[in-house]
Amino acid sequence: RLEELQRIVYPTLGAQELMRAEHFASQYAVFAEGQIVVLDGERVIGQGSGFFTDFDFAHPAHTFAEICDNFYFRTHDPAGAYYYGADISVHPDYRGRGLGKLIYAARKDVVRRYHKRGIVGGGLLPGYAQHKHALTVHEYVDKVIAGELQDSTLSFQLKQGFVVRNLIQNYIEDTASDNWATLILWENPDIVAARA
Repeated sequence: RLEELQRIVYPTLGAQELMRAEHFASQYAVFAEGQIVVLDGERVIGQGSGFFTDFDFAHPAHTFAEICDNFYFRTHDPAGAYYYGADISVHPDYRGRGLGKLIYAARKDVVRRYHKRGIVGGGLLPGYAQHKHALTVHEYVDKVIAGELQDSTLSFQLKQGFVVRNLIQNYIEDTASDNWATLILWENPDIVAARA
């Protein structure tokens, strides 16, 4: 069911970029608490996956597959400072009901409970393809951050308290994002306050 949700939510991803049943099984075996599933009865309508890792913001370039160990999450480091948000999926029939916000809130709860520094991830830019002939990806992201353009993923992430720390080229094969992603960060306010 999780595999089916991937195919529905990410039709522009290359086939090799979609997580399959064996990936989800590995993710739960590695770090069950970091994986979130939303059900409507027995129907899977949303999910979020991730793992703990350290991240070097001075060297942001990476691919989705390499940081996630080809989606098996064996790169999970219980002592890592950050929760790497690998994926959030909400079934199209259930969008606009706050499920994405709930999944992000569940991630933030995991981060607070484990006293991690925050959430980092590579956020796709599904609105970029329609603008790429007129704007560079940097211009597009700047306009989304300024509120001049809306991107269904990045605009939502900004509303959840994330900031864009960088751009990542060739992050994942995705025609809608032209293979770009934003390196996003949400800092745990408890840790920020303790450092102040």
